[in-house]
Amino acid sequence: MGVEQLFRLDGQVALVTGGSRGLGLQMAQALGEMGCKVAISARKADELAEAKAHLETLGITVQTVVSDLQKTERIPALVDEVIHGLGPIDILVNNAGATWGAPAEDYPDEAWHKVMNLNINAPFFLSREVGRRCMIPRQRGKIITIASVAGLKGMGPGVHTVAYNTSKAAAINFTRALASEWGRYNINVNAICPGFFPTKMSEGLLDTIGEAMTARTPLRRLGGDEDLMGSVVFLASEASRHITGQFIAVDGGASAI
Repeated sequence: MGVEQLFRLDGQVALVTGGSRGLGLQMAQALGEMGCKVAISARKADELAEAKAHLETLGITVQTVVSDLQKTERIPALVDEVIHGLGPIDILVNNAGATWGAPAEDYPDEAWHKVMNLNINAPFFLSREVGRRCMIPRQRGKIITIASVAGLKGMGPGVHTVAYNTSKAAAINFTRALASEWGRYNINVNAICPGFFPTKMSEGLLDTIGEAMTARTPLRRLGGDEDLMGSVVFLASEASRHITGQFIAVDGGASAI
């Protein structure tokens, strides 16, 4: 197999959660451009419709599924819908996530549970469902969880995101643990740890520390509209077939110093 073919994903089915905007839409586009049929899920139908129109202008086959992953009991129905619409899922990108800012001593119970439910519980329950229904029976699959460099360290001055940092550290070890268990089924499980990207979820924090973060980053830039495309295609493709249980930091070098 030539190098170019190692990266092609023709005919495969990818499910990207939180795929209607931001990093999720960027990754859905990358997978679609490499030949995937792409299912994107999110809570808001209007944002999904806008994302679908954008992807279809690029010639990508797209299915949209309105789904609130906080309601984990509905995850089997989400998987049903994708299987019936596009076929068995080959690639799962656990991207949907949430954050909440508050000092740890005042952190609301509901905020902690919301972040943990979406950032940890949902990826596990969805991976379990896709794994046992689509990947284990066919002895192949790629699971990519979007963690964060916030899962590699504590918090800087003025940052109060204890649940987010905790959940993203858990996401990294969830990746290691699941990779260890499912390697015998030829399922690769890896994570991407983005640094600071301008997104709806990060806009408040970037308003506060964006300039300082850029100055502390070796490449002197924040993440852009194409900076996760290569990483997600690599981890979804045969090019990474001997890599599992790992994470890639896509942060301009910030976590290296």
